[in-house]
Amino acid sequence: MRIGVLGAGQLGRMLALAGYPLANTFVFYDISGSPSVGLGEVIVDRGGEYLNDFLSRVDRVTYEFEHLPVSIAERIADVKPVHPTPRSLQVCQNREAEKTLFGELGIATPKWKIADSAESLRQAAEELGCPVVAKSNTEGYDGKGQAILRSPEEALEAWTVINHPRLMVEKFVDFSREVSIIGVRGADGDVAVYPIAENIHHNGILRYSLAPAPSVSKTVAAEAKRYLHAIMNELDYVGVLALELFDTADGLVANEMAPRVHNSGHWTIEGAQTSQFENHIRAITGQPLGDTTARGVSCMVNIIGEHGDISRILELPYTHVHLYDKAERPGRKLGHINVTAEHYDELIWRVRNCASFLPGVPEFRCSLAKG
Repeated sequence: MRIGVLGAGQLGRMLALAGYPLANTFVFYDISGSPSVGLGEVIVDRGGEYLNDFLSRVDRVTYEFEHLPVSIAERIADVKPVHPTPRSLQVCQNREAEKTLFGELGIATPKWKIADSAESLRQAAEELGCPVVAKSNTEGYDGKGQAILRSPEEALEAWTVINHPRLMVEKFVDFSREVSIIGVRGADGDVAVYPIAENIHHNGILRYSLAPAPSVSKTVAAEAKRYLHAIMNELDYVGVLALELFDTADGLVANEMAPRVHNSGHWTIEGAQTSQFENHIRAITGQPLGDTTARGVSCMVNIIGEHGDISRILELPYTHVHLYDKAERPGRKLGHINVTAEHYDELIWRVRNCASFLPGVPEFRCSLAKG
């Protein structure tokens, strides 16, 4: 099947690498002007002149990056199947719409308010009680467009720094760890769910994903699956969906969703029977979903800014290196490493050894390894 991908970055690259063995071909549609996918056919179209050309070359369309005009996805959906639906894209691009949907589906969220001025931000901080997190209602990702207010008096500064006309203001959540759950839904409604992953962020960027997350109770796992099923069914979803969550003393609290393959699911390439990328391709092409069972335990380590000593990492028998063919730049995702093991104690040591060859990587600390 000829698959069109909106976006041309590393997620599209990994989708193609998973899709080629299933006899699919790929055409990438890039509106950024700086595609980095490095394979397949790429159509660069910053002015919107070549959309029809793109559509003539594909049978169906998906996306690897959600920050693109919904109007493009809607236009495409008039003539070609688009998975997930444009509505999924619309919801995840707008924090207010996303939190509203979660509430309607009975999914727990932080207490929140919308601010459209520095004064309304101050009022929201007072009413919710500090600390609060202010986020741009649209366009923010990887910690961008956010500020923490520890008192209402910080509202003017936060409003100026974020520089966005509408902010989502959330009550700070007292959580023990950040986790995510990734599932895939086929066009026939069949759903397969991966084990919950524990995620470790630094400066708003994901650095490690440990899977399966240790010490997840059956109650918590069932709650996460219920959240995922509710969202997918409501959106008539086809493909991979990721849901980021806070693990709290009172249960799981939803942070945000991503209607695509997700950084916290990269561990599935070697750590699960079927990767998130292959399952996404299976779903959107109408094939049976693959087994999502974990193979032992694993941890994804993001390579950010500098590649480090890749040769030394390749010498380690328990590492699997995935490079995105990108030039080094501060804060840029250059690749990831999947570290595998049979048990957690072995995995922790292996991850720390691997990380020692990556410059500037924060120390690996998780719920099993605090120091």
